[in-house]
Amino acid sequence: MSTTTILYGIPNCDTVKKARAWLTEQGIAYSFHDFKKQGVPADHLPRWLQAVGWEKLVNRQGTTWRKLDAAVQAAVQDDASATRLVLDNASVIKRPVVEWADGRTTVGFKAEDWAAALGR
Repeated sequence: MSTTTILYGIPNCDTVKKARAWLTEQGIAYSFHDFKKQGVPADHLPRWLQAVGWEKLVNRQGTTWRKLDAAVQAAVQDDASATRLVLDNASVIKRPVVEWADGRTTVGFKAEDWAAALGR
């Protein structure tokens, strides 16, 4: 486990941009992991799935999901099938995924939720 907060996402994603700006404004040091350049860290997926569940990790409202073949969508029913999907297609992951310095993992960004979780 890292002692640094790590934000995973795609740099041009609006939600990721907002999350990064919020962290900077709060003075929270973090590192950024770019799914497009660095890929999805397969060894972290089990921890993410345990923390938030595949239903939350896989963004089934997004454009990438909607473009998938219906059979591919229907096949995603558990951690194993979700893992295969996100390793093949990082853009289907709900962003950002954050591994906080205290060991928690969260998905998505809502400033009020982050502030509450961090006692701000």
